[in-house]
Amino acid sequence: MLTLKVITEETDRVIRGLEKKHFKDAKESIAKVIELNDKRRSAQNQLDKNLAEVNSTSKLIGSLMKEGKKEEAEVAKARVAEIKEGNKSLQAEMDQAAEDMQNLLYTIPNIPHESVPEGNGADDNVVEKMGGMETELPKDALPHWELAKKYDLIDFDLGVKITGAGFPVYKGQGARLQRALINFFLDEARDAGYLEIMPPTVVNQASGYGTGQLPDKEGQMYHCNLDDLYLIPTAEVPVTNIYRDVILDEDSLPIKNCAYTQCFRREAGSYGKDVRGLNRLHEFSKVEIVRIDKPEHSYESLKEMLAHVEGLLVKLELPYRILRLCGGDISFTAALCFDFEVYSEAQKRWLEVSSVSNFENYQANRLKCRYRDENKKTQLCHTLNGSALALPRIVAALLENNQTPEGIRIPKALIPYTGFDMIK
Repeated sequence: MLTLKVITEETDRVIRGLEKKHFKDAKESIAKVIELNDKRRSAQNQLDKNLAEVNSTSKLIGSLMKEGKKEEAEVAKARVAEIKEGNKSLQAEMDQAAEDMQNLLYTIPNIPHESVPEGNGADDNVVEKMGGMETELPKDALPHWELAKKYDLIDFDLGVKITGAGFPVYKGQGARLQRALINFFLDEARDAGYLEIMPPTVVNQASGYGTGQLPDKEGQMYHCNLDDLYLIPTAEVPVTNIYRDVILDEDSLPIKNCAYTQCFRREAGSYGKDVRGLNRLHEFSKVEIVRIDKPEHSYESLKEMLAHVEGLLVKLELPYRILRLCGGDISFTAALCFDFEVYSEAQKRWLEVSSVSNFENYQANRLKCRYRDENKKTQLCHTLNGSALALPRIVAALLENNQTPEGIRIPKALIPYTGFDMIK
């Protein structure tokens, strides 16, 4: 969440940033935060004054009793009792203002980096770069859901039988391709210096609030009501929460972690042709990279993460493009975000396969993730993460773009992982 320091000292910049993200009632929300903070501080100041008076009056009572001035001592005791009684309502007022302010701060998004372009939605995102190999397919090229059926790779109907729509069953070479991609992505991350983590795929409420998935305004998380736990939408949540309430040594930064997990998203409101096959699932596999860094180095880390994800797509021989997201399309928690998309020749459309984001200190402030600098002062870290990569649409693009009359060709970099060079 935004820090009170930036809200109170850079109010105009905060409001402009929120308006760039099309956050409704930006001025009113920030004004309310400032009002609640002033109310909390006023109550705290009065409590401090009252405490000082209680301490001084209590010492006076002892002196008066020694001097035999019992009546004056009783008056002083009554004053102490009066102050303490008043402190109860002041404490309640301060606590309520703090709670209301915290709840309001949870609903206010991060402000975008100055390089985020203006825009209302996906159509206004800026193409930063295009690359990869051009693809020429046979005239009778099939979409991946038809290829999956033809080669018996993925059974969507069986997934519906077992669970429901959006939970496919991978079979045979389809399952081996899935596992090959996971291992390939993890090995590439390890070679790039990321420490592999195997986290839980269920988290508590504090973890959801820590990375900004809660409050769940759009109802996208699966909630285990009985135990008040949540299925993770991405490994970002458990991995970043490793550093909740932690003070790190400056020399340990940047911290680089990666993790493979299953991910779960309700995808409420997603319907139509764009969700066929693997295009949009409720459960899917993903390898995530996460960094914890110092503010002055975090944008260098972002560049390195972007290069890492691009390198994966180059090795997979897929046509891709990198988008700088505009203010109306960037996520709630991100300060700057780049999306990677691969082109599906059979579907004639771009498929998002990764988002790489710098959250600056927005998540760290929620998490109380800090480091101790060279002057022994604690500072908020910056957090970053990215998909490296999400599997469903990568699999879709690989199947579609590599189909030939003889079968589906496997990219050279994956052959050591699949154990076969062609799906027949």
